[in-house]
Amino acid sequence: MRVAEVYCKNALSRSKISGMDYALNPYIGCEHACVYCYADFMKKYTNHKEEWGEFVDAKINIVDRLRQQIKRTKPGTIMIGTVTDAYQPLEEKYQLTRRCLEILSDFNFPISIQTKSDLVLRDIDILKRIKNKEVGFTITCLDPKIEKLFEPEASELENRFEALKKLKQSGLPVFVFFGPILPLFSDNKESIESLLERLKNIGIEEILFDRMNYLGAKWKKIGMFIERNFPYALNYYKRVAKDGESYSARLKSVLVHSLSGFSSDSEILF
Repeated sequence: MRVAEVYCKNALSRSKISGMDYALNPYIGCEHACVYCYADFMKKYTNHKEEWGEFVDAKINIVDRLRQQIKRTKPGTIMIGTVTDAYQPLEEKYQLTRRCLEILSDFNFPISIQTKSDLVLRDIDILKRIKNKEVGFTITCLDPKIEKLFEPEASELENRFEALKKLKQSGLPVFVFFGPILPLFSDNKESIESLLERLKNIGIEEILFDRMNYLGAKWKKIGMFIERNFPYALNYYKRVAKDGESYSARLKSVLVHSLSGFSSDSEILF
């Protein structure tokens, strides 16, 4: 892992994510090295020759930039971690996310955090001071061995569930992003209903569902990964990639059936 310290011009940028006005990303790149990561397009904005997941740039002046920028920014919802995980392991050292939260706690900006790291528990004290906030955890698969191959450096699956429980017990609004749903490994009725049961026991009512996308070079990377680690699944993935619309319709049907009677706050994003 190559780590560099860089300077940014702005802390906040306009977000293209529905319902979010601004994005705040304290890092470029991510140690979690998830195979399916959509954010690898960010590599073209860097000078790195390393593969996505092999480098991280820490924006060491982002706290000062935020302190200056927030005063002249029109109020709106800020999503923390749109093209990086703001709580990846380096955050324990740099504390850029925590220090940004300290500034945001003095302003009336709603914030949304999405992470795969239980390090977010460290900042419960600040999050409680922020009036309008939510914290979400990404979960892709209930099999820890498979999950670890797809997301090698992210927090262990059970640690995420435990973090969800602690956040909920602390009175913080929490949600789960179940995605990308992994074909063959987490797209079946049994896996989905097992997840829903676990979340129901914790008291999670808001769940967002999204499928895995295969766009351009992304399929090449995922296909090679599947062939290397799960050769028996390669033909299934090829069929899904080739006939995405039919697969999406089938998956959506399974989700709708599994969600009946669960929660009206859940949303299928595809």
